[in-house]
Amino acid sequence: MGCGTKEPKITQLCLAAIQRLMSHEVVSETAAGNIINMLWQLMENSLEELKLLQTVLVLLTTNTVVHDEALSKAIVLCFRLHFTKDNITNNTAAATVRQVVTVVFERMVAEDERHRDIIEQPVLVQANSNRRSVSTLKPCAKDAYMLFQDLCQLVNADAPYWLVGMTEMTRTFGLELLESVLNDFPQVFLQHQEFSFLLKERVCPLVIKLFSPNIKFRQGSSTSSSPAPVEKPYFPICMRLLRVVSVLIKQFYSLLVTECEIFLSLLVKFLDADKPQWLRAVAVESIHRLCVQPQLLRSFCQSYDMKQHSTKVFRDIVNALGSFIQSLFLVPPTGNPATTNQAGNNNSGGTVSAPANSGMLGIGGGVTLLPAFEYRGTWIPILTITVQGSAKATYLEMLDKVEPPTIPEGYAMSVAFHCLLDLVRGITGMIEGELGEVEAECQTSTETASSPTQSSEEQELQSTSSDQMDKEIVNRAVWEEMVNACWCGLLAALSLLLDASTDEAATENILKAELTMAALCGRLGLITSRDAFITAICKGSLPPHYALTVLNTTSAATLSNKSYSIQGQNVTMISPSSESHQQVVAVGQPLAVQPQGTVMLTSKNIQCMRTLLNLAHCHGAVLGTSWQLVLATLQHLVWILGLKPSSGGALKPGRAVEGPSTVLTTAVMTDLPVISNILSRLFESSQYLDDVSLHHLINALCSLSLEAMDMAYGNNKEPSLFAVAKLLETGLVNMHRIEILWRPLTGHLLEVCQHPNSRMREWGAESLTSLIKAGLTFNHDPPLSQNQRLQLLLLNPLKEMSSINHPDIRLKQLECVLQILQSQGDSLGPGWPLVLGVMGAIRNDQGESLIRTAFQCLQLVVTDFLPTMPCTCLQIVVDVAGSFGLHNQELNISLTSIGLLWNISDYFFQRGETIEKELNKEEAAQQKQAEEKGVALNRPFHPAPPFDCLWLCLYAKLGELCVDPRPAVRKSAGQTLFSTIGAHGTLLQHSTWHTVIWKVLFHLLDRVRESSTTADKEKIESGGGNILIHHSRDTAEKQWAETWVLTLAGVARIFNTRRYLLQPLGDFSRAWDILLDHIQSAALSKNNEVSLAALKSFQEILQIVSPVRDSEKPETPPVVNVPVPVLLGPISGPGLNRPFVRTDSIGERLGRYSSLEPPTVTDELEDLNLWWAAWNTWYRIGSESTKPPIIFDKLTFIPSQPFLTALIQIFPALYQHIKTGFNMDDLQKLGVILHSAVSVPISSDASPFILPSYTEAVLTSLQEAVLTALDVLQKAICVGPENMQIMYPAIFDQLLAFVEFSCKPPQYGQLETKHIANAKYNQIQLFAPAEWVALNYVPFAERSLEVVVDLYQKTACHKAVVNEKVLQNIIKTLRVPLSLKYSCPSESTWKLAVSSLLKVLSIGLPVARQHASSGKFDSMWPELANTFEDFLFTKSIPPDNLSIQEFQRNESIDVEVVQLISTEILPYANFIPKEFVGQIMTMLNKGSIHSQSSSFTEAEIDIRLREEFSKMCFETLLQFSFSNKVTTPQEGYISRMALSVLLKRSQDVLHRYIEDERLSGKCPLPRQQVTEIIFVLKAVSTLIDSLKKTQPENVDGNTWAQVIALYPTLVECITCSSSEVCSALKEALVPFKDFMHPPASKVQNGES
Repeated sequence: MGCGTKEPKITQLCLAAIQRLMSHEVVSETAAGNIINMLWQLMENSLEELKLLQTVLVLLTTNTVVHDEALSKAIVLCFRLHFTKDNITNNTAAATVRQVVTVVFERMVAEDERHRDIIEQPVLVQANSNRRSVSTLKPCAKDAYMLFQDLCQLVNADAPYWLVGMTEMTRTFGLELLESVLNDFPQVFLQHQEFSFLLKERVCPLVIKLFSPNIKFRQGSSTSSSPAPVEKPYFPICMRLLRVVSVLIKQFYSLLVTECEIFLSLLVKFLDADKPQWLRAVAVESIHRLCVQPQLLRSFCQSYDMKQHSTKVFRDIVNALGSFIQSLFLVPPTGNPATTNQAGNNNSGGTVSAPANSGMLGIGGGVTLLPAFEYRGTWIPILTITVQGSAKATYLEMLDKVEPPTIPEGYAMSVAFHCLLDLVRGITGMIEGELGEVEAECQTSTETASSPTQSSEEQELQSTSSDQMDKEIVNRAVWEEMVNACWCGLLAALSLLLDASTDEAATENILKAELTMAALCGRLGLITSRDAFITAICKGSLPPHYALTVLNTTSAATLSNKSYSIQGQNVTMISPSSESHQQVVAVGQPLAVQPQGTVMLTSKNIQCMRTLLNLAHCHGAVLGTSWQLVLATLQHLVWILGLKPSSGGALKPGRAVEGPSTVLTTAVMTDLPVISNILSRLFESSQYLDDVSLHHLINALCSLSLEAMDMAYGNNKEPSLFAVAKLLETGLVNMHRIEILWRPLTGHLLEVCQHPNSRMREWGAESLTSLIKAGLTFNHDPPLSQNQRLQLLLLNPLKEMSSINHPDIRLKQLECVLQILQSQGDSLGPGWPLVLGVMGAIRNDQGESLIRTAFQCLQLVVTDFLPTMPCTCLQIVVDVAGSFGLHNQELNISLTSIGLLWNISDYFFQRGETIEKELNKEEAAQQKQAEEKGVALNRPFHPAPPFDCLWLCLYAKLGELCVDPRPAVRKSAGQTLFSTIGAHGTLLQHSTWHTVIWKVLFHLLDRVRESSTTADKEKIESGGGNILIHHSRDTAEKQWAETWVLTLAGVARIFNTRRYLLQPLGDFSRAWDILLDHIQSAALSKNNEVSLAALKSFQEILQIVSPVRDSEKPETPPVVNVPVPVLLGPISGPGLNRPFVRTDSIGERLGRYSSLEPPTVTDELEDLNLWWAAWNTWYRIGSESTKPPIIFDKLTFIPSQPFLTALIQIFPALYQHIKTGFNMDDLQKLGVILHSAVSVPISSDASPFILPSYTEAVLTSLQEAVLTALDVLQKAICVGPENMQIMYPAIFDQLLAFVEFSCKPPQYGQLETKHIANAKYNQIQLFAPAEWVALNYVPFAERSLEVVVDLYQKTACHKAVVNEKVLQNIIKTLRVPLSLKYSCPSESTWKLAVSSLLKVLSIGLPVARQHASSGKFDSMWPELANTFEDFLFTKSIPPDNLSIQEFQRNESIDVEVVQLISTEILPYANFIPKEFVGQIMTMLNKGSIHSQSSSFTEAEIDIRLREEFSKMCFETLLQFSFSNKVTTPQEGYISRMALSVLLKRSQDVLHRYIEDERLSGKCPLPRQQVTEIIFVLKAVSTLIDSLKKTQPENVDGNTWAQVIALYPTLVECITCSSSEVCSALKEALVPFKDFMHPPASKVQNGES
């Protein structure tokens, strides 16, 4: 009522009171109605308008009693107050309206809250229910519904249904209210179907209708062209519409899918270039609002882009932004009327702010005032608009502006730019978050699923996880679609912006966006888009138009194309040029095959590079194949910046020394270490990548490296080592899982190692060896010692390097081995074969330094590591050491390696037992494996036990070295081989000896023999360098001879010392034969050294008496004291029962060595066979070597004396073993050899050393040996059985043959030998044929003669000696020197011959007489007679210088012979053939009368006449003539006949003398005639004396008559002038006095 007074003051008080009441909630519904009516009246009267508004507000906010009409009346009241003229009232009313609208809706929300607890919400009615039907709504809801419906009506300029009494309304205000309701109370519309219906049916059509002027309007199109004038867009409405649309989309997208599609399409259209600038700006702002809501974007994508026949809205939005940005750069120049005429705002064109050129000038001066984009001359500043991630719009908030505002230059660009950034950030953030959740869930579910117990919960869990799987599949599809929809547009826009950006922060943001997109695509596995983003970053990193093929391809499919890339560099400092809008920080050469010019790097390039590094560092796991792009780019940048790899693969700034190196600004210089550091960290972080990603990384590096390799072919420029260095780095940090990348990694590095460019391969090797060393030292889990497979895997590439021929690589490889040995040697275990293989793979042609290094490794192994390696590797060590022996680069290495083999053998010996155990264990395992596979166990020298095989390998290796081309190596190896077998042979199993003999020793002998016989005879001038070679080694042949000697001696020694081991082997006899064959071929080789040594070896193997060899026993069998066994019973078998003298049996002997085997006794027969084999060999050697050659030239080989001596010296020892079976044939053979051997001459240059001087009577050792041989024989025959004695004659023959040498030296084939006296002692000329000198055989012949006599004395009575006419032969032989007498080469010969003859006859004649009847000696007698004859009346003349004493001595020898005749022959005339006696008589006759030739000079004649001799002959003759022993008339007759001959001869001599005396007158007669006559006269007196002494009955009367008849002749001689003759005559005449007695009883005398 108070208000009704309309009095201002009262009204004020009343309103205050009413407000107070209302605030205490004491107003009923009717009271409220009254109050409102009252307020309405006040409003109509325009009283207290502000107070009214206040009251209404209080009334409606304090309680909910006002409903329906009352409420609408209150609301209308406020609206009407809004449209008063008063500004304050207007604004207050507007605020009140807004608040009241809010209150209405808040009441509805509260009501809903209350009712939710009581009952469930009713089921939603179908959407096509009548919009008027609001009966289902509760009271507050109904109010709100009516209010909202009317607001739509009002905006649409229709009459309201509920707000009765509205007079006017503006669209702008209506739109604002709609927007605030929609924005503030979205749940009302979402929960209540009636409200949703309003949205669909009223709001959306309304918005679309109001938008139409904006859609149709084309900026700059002429109005005349369209039929009706187009309504211009009106900024306030347009802007508010966009706000409403933003709310609709944001809040009710799910209800209004189709409508939103239309709205979004409209938004996209508003960005077109032909729309007004303000419209585009507001549209961009609206889009920005959407872009910061990733979930919303996701919904768009799901609802439109993923539906089949729908507009690709999301894609369009992004693309529109892209083209919007592009269009901004393509703005036509300012001054085009179209741009200035913006929405009728004339001065808007002037606001395009600083013209482009001013921006350029700013930059040209090096001062960038504003951050901006610049592209092809268009310069757009960047304005800072919003904080990242919030869409704070400027123009959408200008609710008070009626005219479109002027948009500052660059605003739209900046908003669009932020749209893009926020879009990327939002999408990537959302998707990555969801992806993370999915991955976490997967992880937990897999963890639980992998636990051992399977409970019901877990089964549920599994079912849920399958739901998750479905959900994830759906999600993944959405994510992929989102990315696929937006990436093209984003990339285009971002690339453009990146290109145009001049601001570091902007660039950073763009790069960050590209990076996050690339990473997201990678995570989702969208390869094309990922690669596209990465390519963009890569292109940004490199200078413009850089020729890098990888980046110019559109799709990753063409990645396989080779991209040629960087080389060399030259970089200079330059000041930023005015054309460039970026500061240039470096200039370098491009990495290309033919680098042309230089390229510049700007700070933006470096920034991009850092982003690229960042990408690779943080998102390496998703890069996959695009590692290739990233790494290729980095490689090029690194190249341009001049970074070079250093140890461990890290890149360091190259030193300026390396060529015209990059010159860099200080700005980038400080950056370089950082970049290099990041680069290293990037590869370090590869340890966190999963296996697949790691493989991608490795593959990319490998293909980069291949490319660099291709480029480095054919030129020696510095190659790009980026890839190799980084492969190394990656390998080093991934040691913990090295297995998965080892093969591709090392496989590639091995290829690099084979590259022709030395720098490249050096790095390849460096990397490979570093990796191997690191791998071995890394602390693996499990440790390498328990993971053999891994260890072998790690070492394998080291072995593979062996196939590379570059020496520098091999050196690296060996250095690596050396370091491995030094650090890891103890724990190599199964890796040993590989390591040793590397050393062994060094070939001969690989240069000294390599071989030296490899050998160093081997030495280290042998000295330090033999005990730590598995025994199975020992064989490899042996092989490797052997192979070094065969290298011919460096003699010392070969020799040292032989030393190593000796050390190895020592090690085997010391650790024999353990090695054997281990090997046997290993063998068993292998055997088992082999059986399982069904294959035979394959190893050398199978089936010998494994330890023995080890030895055999060692022996075989040494055997190979024994035939090395270099003599020093052969010698050393040979000595080592035989020493090892000698020292350690006892370790071998008995059966293994078989292999040693056949596979090692004989094989070696064969090869040596072959090489020796084919060796070159050319002279070697010097042994390399200044070493002089001794003449005994100056041809290859001579050097091989030494080897042959060594080898043969070694084998023989083994046969000798190990006989007890070898003999029980099955085929010992065959081995023996082969050994003998080798000895034979060596002995017959045309080399003195070899042949002599062969015999020494022969001697050595024959020194074995029997298998008995004890230290106490003498080395050689005793020659003489062979005990004579007493043979009981008949002899069983011809000569096989030779006595065996033994101290112990073979059995005992073997028992000592192997107690396991029962003692075996070797069959004696077999033993004999061995000796006979030896004898046959000896015979073959002897007969071959001494057989004279057919033709002689200067090269003829004649065996040396020491050889022959040795040969003959073998016989006695040999004979001891074969004597029982030695028969005549053998003796014959022996004889031939002895004879030939003695006949061999010696060369005159050797003679001074062998021959005694001619005058000494000394035997050469050969001759001694020959005699010793015969001596042994005859002694053996002497004690042997009777059947052996038939050999005597043969021995005599042999000796007699030698005796003949005294006068007739033997001939050696056709060879002309000089007598020793004439041989030149001086050194012979080099090519003159050697002169051969016959030996002085005299002492030999004489010694032989002594032996003959000696032997004959012992054996004269032996049957064989008698039967075989030995005596006759002796005589026959002696006849030669005797007949020669003074002509003998040596005077001693005939003297010895005489004395020998006398001795022999003194023994032989009694034997001959004894056997007279048998006729066995018949032929001897004439021979003997002739011999006497030849000797006593020799044809040779004594030498002129013979002294009288000598002559007399010689005469006394003759006298001795005659004495022998008188004592041994004549007394037994009746047992002697008559002819012989007659011959003797004649001879005595001849001797008793001087009948010397007439050659003597007068002076000598008295000496030369052998008066004593003649006297002796004569006496013997007489003595025999009158001997009373004459038994047969026959003999008497002979003697008488002899006498008469003598007397008759005397008569003749006297007569001749008288005649000559008479004729000569005063001249004296020749001396010899005088002597003769004197002798005759003496003989006559001797005869008369003899006749007187003899029994008268023995003297024939006839004889007397003849004596007396001499008397007259004697008397005639009285006249002679010579006093000597006279005195002789006197003596001859005196005895005649005895005849002077009276003649008496003549008849009687005559009868008797």
